[in-house]
Amino acid sequence: MLYIFDLGNVIVDIDFNRVLGVWSDLGRVPLATLQSRFTMGESFERHERGEISDETFADQLCDELGLALSFEQFTAGWQAVFVGVRTDTIRIMNTLRARGERVVILSNTNRLHHRFWPSQYPEVQSAADKLYLSQEMGMRKPEARIWQQVLTEEGFTADQAIFFDDNQENIAAAQALGIQSVQVFDATTIPAFFANAAD
Repeated sequence: MLYIFDLGNVIVDIDFNRVLGVWSDLGRVPLATLQSRFTMGESFERHERGEISDETFADQLCDELGLALSFEQFTAGWQAVFVGVRTDTIRIMNTLRARGERVVILSNTNRLHHRFWPSQYPEVQSAADKLYLSQEMGMRKPEARIWQQVLTEEGFTADQAIFFDDNQENIAAAQALGIQSVQVFDATTIPAFFANAAD
């Protein structure tokens, strides 16, 4: 089987309120104001596809939020999104690989974050056979072609794959391709799935 894991809130807990909190302090804009303005809009998606540079993304997002930040200040906030690793999920990924299953990560991410988390959480990269990252692939979930490329490169069919993600739109898109998909609601979802599968 091919096991496809999302990264954020599946393997690593993330929290965008932490990002906004840092930017609020640095930019002297109330947190509630930033929360009301922050959306994962077109510039966010283009950045995740690698279509715009980190600097361009920072400029565009600061404009949208009404923030005056240096690129270094922007980056300091952007990396604050990471909370910590879900150790039970890492353990399960390692167990799957030890018994000969194929385990990959498929993440909507960006160059800035990828410069940060592999060094911060080396156990994540070592628990996967391969990383499929949106900014390197030029596509992002929920675009059907991103799963099709993963399946093609891995040499599996849709019915030989299981996909874990916290986003309902991504789950629905993968299911439409015939991939068994599990929506991850919290840190207990994946351990419970494998506990039930073992019964």
